[in-house]
Amino acid sequence: MSDSSRALKILFLCTGNSCRSQMAEGWAKALRSHVIDAYSAGVETHGMNPQAVKVMQEAGVDIATHHSKHVRELADVPFDYVVTVCDSANESCPLFAGKTTVVHHSFEDPPRLAKGLPEAEVLNIYRRVRDEIRQYIETLPETLTKEVRS
Repeated sequence: MSDSSRALKILFLCTGNSCRSQMAEGWAKALRSHVIDAYSAGVETHGMNPQAVKVMQEAGVDIATHHSKHVRELADVPFDYVVTVCDSANESCPLFAGKTTVVHHSFEDPPRLAKGLPEAEVLNIYRRVRDEIRQYIETLPETLTKEVRS
């Protein structure tokens, strides 16, 4: 594969790498693996969110074997893009060497939105965010250049 046609290395970065960034990585691998070499990590690690795993499985994407990673674990990967998927990660995003471009596209936090709600409502919140992330991933990589963080 020539350099101009290789898959872009994209890191989806969130606070704890437990939910939104994991969903983004899962969708990117399932839908866009021909153009995206997807990774996910967090500025902290919080473990995998079981509701995120469940709603992704409902959609036919298995992220059960993923694990919560700190961004330092991927320090040797030369990313083309880092997409911060939450405001907290955007604010504390580390610097990346080389030609890495940082883009911010925030999604609501399902655990925060679902706190204290009945299970049926909780899963509906996760499903909504899952579907929003899917819609975003389907636009990649074409939309990345329009969202470059200032």
